[in-house]
Formats: sequence, structure tokens, C-alpha cells
Amino acid sequence: MSTTNALGVHALVFEGGTTPAEFERLVAATTAAGYDNLELSLHDSANLDVDAARDALSAAGLGIVCSRGLAFDADVSSDDPEVVARGAALLQDSLRITRELGGTHFTGALYSALGKYGHQLTAAGRANVVAVLKELAAEAASHSMTLGLEICNRYETNVINTAADALRLADDIAADNVLIHLDTYHMNIEEDDLVRPVHLVGNRLGYVHIGENHRGFLGSGHLDFGAFFHALADIDYRGPITFESFSSAVVSPTLSNDLAIWRNLWNDGPALADHARRFLENQLEAVGLRG
Repeated sequence: MSTTNALGVHALVFEGGTTPAEFERLVAATTAAGYDNLELSLHDSANLDVDAARDALSAAGLGIVCSRGLAFDADVSSDDPEVVARGAALLQDSLRITRELGGTHFTGALYSALGKYGHQLTAAGRANVVAVLKELAAEAASHSMTLGLEICNRYETNVINTAADALRLADDIAADNVLIHLDTYHMNIEEDDLVRPVHLVGNRLGYVHIGENHRGFLGSGHLDFGAFFHALADIDYRGPITFESFSSAVVSPTLSNDLAIWRNLWNDGPALADHARRFLENQLEAVGLRG
């Protein structure tokens, strides 16, 4: 594992889509802001020129992490075999795109649709999640890739809402390349605090999203980032850390609605990204993980 946490930024800080022109601007903005990685949601993958994107990332010396959630008509937590099959195919295709872009980490709500459910997860639905992700993990392992189980809040999934939920699911999938993805925005809603989940996950933590409680400027909300970064230092976490923030100033044709991005929390993505990188570097330095 790297001795320094690679810092990343979510693409929606800069651009709403992934057309060739948008992706060119994404790479330029991410590089200018001083990040190591770009995180790309694959909800707009139909517009992505994978070969051109890979070349642009390589030329810029920029790492790529891909993420996604599923849709209700392609949901691997469904009881309907046809719906599950569509979700499984979507995950396999997304894993392929991640690999072809040069990425080794595919993460997100890989286990369900991204949206509010009107019912509890069924036993059959959970069994479908486990079966699909076992196959996906095996395919990922054959290419030395890692899967991340991003823990999302109750309004975005009914499958896993806490670190304890995620660990149980990972145990059932039983693959060494399936790691836990913590997100401070979701933790603020579902966890008792920002420390105990980090300690609970320990060396199974593979990816981190840093987002404010309202998903705006870091430090402008009420989250105790000092405690969270101290917890990361407690477990000597050296994996990727990605800044995630959304505003109605940058609109994705699909993802903005899925995530209920109705508020204008900022207008200047590059300024926001620069501030976040400095914030993250300062937090890491303060707890001894950098500097």
C-alpha cells in the first residue's frame, strides 16, 4: 500500500457529463487543482469515449476510480430474476469500462438501485446481491481489481446503511478484493459518530469519500473532520481519499436527480476543489498521515 493517501475529486465538481469535450475539461480541471485521482460516475457511460478518456488520463498522469449505483429496473437486490440479470450485466459492463480506463477500483452502491425504497430488503433480494457480487468480485480479481461497498443512507438504499451492515455483506460475499467504502456525508446520517465505524472496519477500509453534512464547502458544516481523520490515523489508513460535493450549479442529466441535488451550494467548481485539496492535506498533516 502507498505510504501517502492518493487524493481524488468527484467529476461532478466540474462537469455534469462525460462527452469528449466534457472529459477533456475534467482532466484539465482535476490536474490544475492538484489531485492524484479523478472519480467518475458511470451513469453517463453511453457518452464516454473510453479510448480517448484513457489516453487523456495517461497523458495527464492522473489516476481514475469509477463508481455507480443501479436503477430500479436493473437492481440486483430485486426479487425479479430479469431485473437482477439487467443489474448484473450493468455491473459487469461498468467493471470492464473501469479496467479499460486504466482503473483498478470500482466502487459505489453496487448492490442496489440509488433511490428511496418503499419496503424492507427481502431475504431473496439480499441473496441475489450476494450471488451477483460474488461473480463480480471473481471477475475483478482476475484483473487485480478491487470492489468497494459504499455505505449509503436510508434514503438511497435499503441494503446497507452502516459499517456493520457492510461488513456482514462483505463477509457473505467472502472475497478478499471486496472492501468497505466509508462516506462522511452518509455516516453523519446513519452512524452514532464518525470514529467507531472507522475502528470497526479497520484494515478492510478500501476507499473514503469526504463530504460535508450538506455536501458543500468542507468546514462550512458541522462534521467533526478532526475526529474522523484521527480515526483514519488510528488504523493507519493509506488508501484513496476523494472529495465529493454537489451543487445545482453543475447538473448531471441523471445523477443529480438520483441524489436530490436541488440546492446551489457553490458556483465555482475549481475554487471549491482547490479549497478541498488544501483542507484534506491539512487534515492529513495534522494527524501524521502526511508531511
